[in-house]
Amino acid sequence: MAVEGKAEVSTDSKASEDSEEEPIIEEVRMQYTLYLILFFIIYYISWIGPSFIFMTYFMMVFREYFLEAPTFIAIFTELNPLLALLLMPLIIILCYLVRIIFIGLTTKIIWAITEKISPSKNGIIPRNIKSKAADYYHIRSFILKYGKNIFTKGILPWLSNWFYNFVKASKIGKGTTIEESLVNDKFITVGKNCYIGVNSSLATHVVEGIFGNISYFEVKLKDNVTFAAMNQIGPGSEVFEDSFLLPLASAQKHVTIGKQGGKNFGYYFGLPARKIFKKKLKEYIGLNPEDLERNENLEEYLSKKNETKSKIKQKSIEKIEAEDPNETSNNDTKDQVKENPIDINSLTKEDLAVDFTTSSAISRINIKFLAVYIPIFWLSGLMAAIFWYEYTRFFGLSTILFLPIALFLMIYIFIIGVLFFSKLLLIFINLLHKPREGVFLAEIGDKDYEFWMMRTELKKIALWFLRNAPLPWIDVIAFRWFGIRMDFSSHLNDAWCDAEFVDFGRNVLIGQGATVMSSMIIGKYLIIKRVIFEDYVLVGGQTTIAPGTIMRHDGFIGAISTTTYNQVLEPNWIYFGIPAIKLKKNKYAAIRRDIITKRSVDDETKIEETTDVYVDDDKKQLINTEESEDNHVNS
Repeated sequence: MAVEGKAEVSTDSKASEDSEEEPIIEEVRMQYTLYLILFFIIYYISWIGPSFIFMTYFMMVFREYFLEAPTFIAIFTELNPLLALLLMPLIIILCYLVRIIFIGLTTKIIWAITEKISPSKNGIIPRNIKSKAADYYHIRSFILKYGKNIFTKGILPWLSNWFYNFVKASKIGKGTTIEESLVNDKFITVGKNCYIGVNSSLATHVVEGIFGNISYFEVKLKDNVTFAAMNQIGPGSEVFEDSFLLPLASAQKHVTIGKQGGKNFGYYFGLPARKIFKKKLKEYIGLNPEDLERNENLEEYLSKKNETKSKIKQKSIEKIEAEDPNETSNNDTKDQVKENPIDINSLTKEDLAVDFTTSSAISRINIKFLAVYIPIFWLSGLMAAIFWYEYTRFFGLSTILFLPIALFLMIYIFIIGVLFFSKLLLIFINLLHKPREGVFLAEIGDKDYEFWMMRTELKKIALWFLRNAPLPWIDVIAFRWFGIRMDFSSHLNDAWCDAEFVDFGRNVLIGQGATVMSSMIIGKYLIIKRVIFEDYVLVGGQTTIAPGTIMRHDGFIGAISTTTYNQVLEPNWIYFGIPAIKLKKNKYAAIRRDIITKRSVDDETKIEETTDVYVDDDKKQLINTEESEDNHVNS
C-alpha cells in the first residue's frame, strides 16, 4: 500500500477528542496490481478445468455426433446423436459445479497464505498509518469478493455457507440460513439453526473515517438466533441463544444481546436495540400471550392443538350424524361462507388499484422506450460474436488453455459495447432535452420527468452488466463515462449511486449497502439536486444520502443514517441518525485507539477494555495508546 507525506503526532497523555493537534496522515492507496494478479489466478484456475471438460465434449462428442449428424431425423432416431444432445445440459451443470469448487479451492489456498503471513485478529487497524495488518486485511477482503459474488448471485446461492466454511473465512453452523446480504462474509461465527434475514449485516469491520481506524472484531451468534430483516450488528458483538431481533433492530460495536445459557427467548427491537417483554411485543406485532407461548414451544403447541382439534371434530361429526346425516354438507357450506366473506367478483378496478407514484414512478415509463435495448444488445453482441468466431476458427490445445481469457475478453467486449452505444443514445437524448436540477411533476407529459426516466433506464442497464461481471468494482468507469465527477481514489463498496448530478472528491468511501440519490420521488414530485462529497468523506453502510446533500471535507456519517434534502454536513464532524445530526468532532487520531467500550443490551452496563492496535513496530510511537503514553512519560 503506497504511502504519501510525513507528519508527526503528539502522544501526550492529555490528548483527547478536543485536542487540536494535527494528526498524521498517510494516504492509503489500494494495491490494484496485486489485486488484479490474485483475481486472475482465481479466475483462470476456476475456468481451466471446466474449459477442458466442455471443449473436449463439444469437439469430440457433440460436434461429431450431433452437429454433423447426416440428417435432422437421425438426431432423434439414432442413439449417438440423441445421447450427445441429452448429455449436453448435464455437462454444462458439471462444468458449473467444477468451477465453483475450484473457486473455493483457489480462494482457500490464497486465504491460508495471507493468514500465515498476517493472521486475522481482534483489534484496531489504523487507516492513516501503513502497516502489514492493513495490507493483508484489504487483500483478504478483496480475494473473497469474487467467490462471494459467484455464489450469492449464482444458481445455487445456498452454497455460500459451504464457501465461507471451506475457505475458513467464517464458521457457520448446520441448519443456519443466511439470506441475501452485502456483508456476512468473514470473521463471523454463527451457531446452529440460526436465521439471518434479508439485508441483515454481521459487520465485523467498521471504517471510522478515511484516516481513522478499522475496528476489526469477530461477531459471534450462538444457536437458534433469529434476525428478521435489515438488522445490523457491529464488530465485537455477541448474540446469545434464543434471541429474536425484530425488523431493523440494530446495535453498534461491542454489544452483547441475550444471556448465556439459552432458553431466555429475548425479543429485541429499535436502534439501538433494546429488549422488549411479552406485553410490549404483543403491542408491537399484534400477538397475544398464547401466540408467544406457541412460538416458544412450537412443536409441543402444535401437537396439543392437533390433538384437541381432532377430538372436537370427531365429536361434532358423531353428533351431527346422530341428529341428521344431511346436516354435514350444510355445515361445510356455512364454513366456506365464513372463510370467504368477500365476493371477489364484486371488486372493481378502483378497489384493486395501487398508486406507485411515491415508490416506483419510474416503472410507469412507456414500454416502447425499452425497445432501444434491442439495437444496443444486437450491436454489442455482434462485436462479441465476431471475437468468438475468430477465436474458435482453429481448434487446438492453446484454444482450451486460453479459453478463460477469451471468455473474460468476450464479456467485457460486450459490456464496452453496451457502454458505448448507451452513451451515443444519451448524447442524442440530452440534445433533445438537457438534464437540469429542480423540482418537477412526476407525471407523464412533464418533459423533465420523462427524459429523466429515459436517462435512468439507459444508464441502469450498462451499470447492471458491469456490477454482475467478474470485476464489479470497476463500475467507476461507467460513472465517469456517464458524466459523474469521480476519480479512482474513491470507492463504492457494493453501494447504489445515481448516475448523474453527483460529485466525488478525492478518497471518498461509500459503505456497503449505502444509497446515494441525486433524484427522488416525493409524492407527485420529482426532485433532482446535485450531491457533493468533498475530499476524505466517508458514508457508513446502509446509509441513505438524499438529493442536495453536501458533505464537507473529512465528514463522516455513520451506518444506518439518513440525510435530508439539501442538508449540509459540516467539515470534520461525525453525523449519525435518522435524520442525521451532529454527534462529535472527527478526531480520528487524537484519541486513545486501544480503548473500546463493551455494552450489554439486557442490563445496560458498560465496561471499558483495552485492545490491540496493529501497526508496524517502527510506527508505534505515532499512535496514541497506553503504551505510547508510558513511553512518553519514561522518556
